[in-house]
Amino acid sequence: MNKVILMGRLTRDPDVRYSQGNNGEQMAIARYTLAVDRRFNRNGDQSADFINCVAFGKTAEFAEKYFHQGIKIAITGRIQTGSYTNKDGNKVYTTDVVIEEQEFAESKAASQSSGYQPAGRPEPGNASTDGFMNIPDGIEDDLPFK
Repeated sequence: MNKVILMGRLTRDPDVRYSQGNNGEQMAIARYTLAVDRRFNRNGDQSADFINCVAFGKTAEFAEKYFHQGIKIAITGRIQTGSYTNKDGNKVYTTDVVIEEQEFAESKAASQSSGYQPAGRPEPGNASTDGFMNIPDGIEDDLPFK
């Protein structure tokens, strides 16, 4: 069984690109890196692993729309390895987590109280006082779940 469950923070905004799918439609591909804290360490220092993740289709579009640097998310997926030859002729081996599910792991209020504030992103003005965001009308068509 190849199953991965991770929780961590995005190290940067997702890199989203579009390519032609088999049916001729454009398909989104999102790549991002999760900083996942290590549970145990030797010297008491905080340490993390940086895990490369890739999402396809509606999952990638969701990441593009709602994820940004510093946000804490939980993901499930599978490990995929590969290799390619770089421009210098050296073989490079890759390991990615292919995302099957992704979700927020903390509220917007919690991420702001932890000291993280994304630069250049205006406040949407639709957060309620209880820390939850009010969902705008008509967004149901854009959500990857129902």
